[in-house]
Amino acid sequence: MVMHFSLCYHILCIHTFYLSACCIIHNEKTYDFTSFLNAIFLITSNQNLFFTQSFVSSYLFSSCHFRYMIKHYQHFLIFQFAVHEINKDPHLLPNITLGYQLFSNFHSNKLALENSLIWLSGMGPTIPNYNCELQHKSVAVIGGMSSTLSMAMATMLGLYKVPQVTYGPFDLLLADNVQYPYVYQMGSRESTLHLTVIKLMLHFGWTWVGLVISDNMRGEQFFNNLKEEMTRNGMCLAFVERVPKKINLEHDESIKLFSRIIASSSNVIFIYGDTDSLFEFSILVNDFYLNGKLLITTSYWDFSIDVTKEMNHFHGTLIISQIKREIPGFTDFLRSVKPTVNTEDIFLKSFWEITYYCRLSKKGTVELLHYVCPEMDLVEGVYSSDLEKTIMDLSYNIYNGVYLLAHAFHQLLETLVYGNNSFPQGVTNFCPCLQLHHFLRCVNPDLDDKDELCGYTARMADERYDILNFKIFPDYIAKQVKVGEVIHHGKELNIHEEDVDWPEDFGQTPSSTCSVSCGPGFRKTLQEGQPICCFDCTLCPEGEISNQSDTEQCLKCPEDQYPSKEKDRCLPKTVTYLAYEETLGMALAAVALSLSLLTTLVLGIFVMHRDTPIVKANNRSLSYTLLTSLTLCFLSSLLFIGRPTPATCLLRQSTFAIVFTVTIASILAKTITMVLAFRATKQVSKLRRLMGTRVSYFLIFICTLIQMCLCGIWLGTYPPFLEKDTHSEFSFIVIQCNEGSLVTFYCVLGYMGFLALVSFTLAFLARNLPDTFNEAKYLTFSMLVFCSVWIAFLPAYQSTKGKAMVAMEIFSILVSGAGILTCIFVPKCYVIFLRSDRNTLSLLKSKANP
Repeated sequence: MVMHFSLCYHILCIHTFYLSACCIIHNEKTYDFTSFLNAIFLITSNQNLFFTQSFVSSYLFSSCHFRYMIKHYQHFLIFQFAVHEINKDPHLLPNITLGYQLFSNFHSNKLALENSLIWLSGMGPTIPNYNCELQHKSVAVIGGMSSTLSMAMATMLGLYKVPQVTYGPFDLLLADNVQYPYVYQMGSRESTLHLTVIKLMLHFGWTWVGLVISDNMRGEQFFNNLKEEMTRNGMCLAFVERVPKKINLEHDESIKLFSRIIASSSNVIFIYGDTDSLFEFSILVNDFYLNGKLLITTSYWDFSIDVTKEMNHFHGTLIISQIKREIPGFTDFLRSVKPTVNTEDIFLKSFWEITYYCRLSKKGTVELLHYVCPEMDLVEGVYSSDLEKTIMDLSYNIYNGVYLLAHAFHQLLETLVYGNNSFPQGVTNFCPCLQLHHFLRCVNPDLDDKDELCGYTARMADERYDILNFKIFPDYIAKQVKVGEVIHHGKELNIHEEDVDWPEDFGQTPSSTCSVSCGPGFRKTLQEGQPICCFDCTLCPEGEISNQSDTEQCLKCPEDQYPSKEKDRCLPKTVTYLAYEETLGMALAAVALSLSLLTTLVLGIFVMHRDTPIVKANNRSLSYTLLTSLTLCFLSSLLFIGRPTPATCLLRQSTFAIVFTVTIASILAKTITMVLAFRATKQVSKLRRLMGTRVSYFLIFICTLIQMCLCGIWLGTYPPFLEKDTHSEFSFIVIQCNEGSLVTFYCVLGYMGFLALVSFTLAFLARNLPDTFNEAKYLTFSMLVFCSVWIAFLPAYQSTKGKAMVAMEIFSILVSGAGILTCIFVPKCYVIFLRSDRNTLSLLKSKANP
């Protein structure tokens, strides 16, 4: 099994080496049949390191930070542990000892290809198409920490149909069954990773984020998935930068790339890619620093490996990682790993001396050290907490890969024909590579059901992710602390914000929005040519509200409610009408009663002085009728005050119209009587007979009957009705009477105006009659006042609504009635009470015969 292993990812050191740890036959196993897993590891890659060319001596490291050693040496430890556990399992591969060969490719595609050829040639001369005897006992290859390395190995291994299990991130290119039919990926599909990112953004309210992706198919697929989901949730990408694998750090383009990232208004940047594809970008980040930016990434981009300088500027970074799994027995295995026990492990000696900064022999890995290593195991070490990460991501994929091959090989052996408790003849020369492919697609070590498919065709994305927080502690130890998790396809997020350490540039949870959130009472107005996340906040129009933040449309309140002053909620409207209890209603009612009492008083005065010349001269009976109708006019205005009912709506306009028609008809009768009386005094004619009382009352009756007919038509076709006016007054529901047919209503008013105009015309023509008949001038003024009031009433009535409209009509009734009372009867009362010397028959006769 060829496996790509890296101790110090970024420290190139050694040539390809070969470690033989195979052909171990356990005593309890009966048959001498060994199988090999072949592994290619990237141990270190620092060109300043020197090495010995022997495959049996340890490597001499001049400098290598222990943290980087731990990160990739744990891959080899989990690999060893898996093989060790399988060999101890009496049910899995019984009578078979599983061994392995180890190669290093130093993260070089060329060396990965060369190592594949060396393995195929059996560690001898690299002769194509030559397989040594050892090769017949090999099962498969585990290799490829990155997709590029896996592809390089697959180019050679695929020619011989050798099963290759990769443990790096899942890549769609490797999923091509035509180009790479013998490659099986242990990395999970990241089909829900973008949903996890969205859930995290929704939780913290980040709607304006930047995206940095590796310039490959994995990056493009993630970008497409994330963009689609962000659009669905009303989020936007401030920028998208694709980072090529090779960046000229001294070229202007790299500076421009970083300048665009820093200049962005987004405070949150998501970085997607693996350590390999973002290696040089990590150096760029370390050199320039992303001040004022919160970084979010995945565990596949291990920036702590790539960056060799101080990493304080990465403090607070959030890391999305596949959820941690427990592997029983691994801690006990670590306790057994000691250089004094595993004397043949040349890697352990180098790892031990560099990690704990000591020496195990006179000539240690670091020759300048004089401190002798104490007796301890890996768990007891100062940095043992870092080794716990072996059960995450790549390490867990290695563990799964070993068991995947073991289960597949186990199923393959079970299909062979057994006899006499021994393998069939020639089985020791049996090469399982070709037959193993069928079982790799039929066994999944994660499932109890052996019929489930495995490999990349069946490994779906993990539905659970850990949210880790990268923290730099005061002792300069970097830790990834779990602060939350996302489960069930990203639908549920549990995060403990109190445990999160944000970057030093943020005193609290950072915000990342293009525009400030629009609070209640405002709506979002998109800025022209900008993404939907960039908007202006506009106050809701009159009559509308928004009770949530960042609403795109304001809502209208129900008809029985009105917006608050802040326009963030609807308040219930108060039912109102022109009531007697309020000031305006009380004042109008008082005026109406006062005028009706005053008119009644004048009527009483005329009745008391009915035999005086001035009362007789002005048609006494018509004066009584006029005063009585005026009293009723004033009282009819009271029907407009108070809570309207269907009965009052039917009565008030028709009552007012009929009573006022009687008033105007009485004035018209007085005017006609006055004109006819004057002509009768000048010449003897038949007109004297028309001066009788019956004719005057007949005229009043005819005029009133016509008005009654108009009102009857009005009430019979489209009568007034009770309604609730929710629009006239902002915060009130006005209970009022709708006039029904406005045409009929204006016909009623127009008819009264016609009678008033005729009366005014006749009175005006008779204004120069002798003083005996001086009532003509008063009638002229009364009709002038009446017409003026009602002409002004019509436009005012149309322009007002609600209670003001009702008050306007009451005011017109009272003013027009008061004008008639004042102009006609006040001069007469003046003569009766203050100029009684003029109220004599002799004076009237003398003025009648000048």
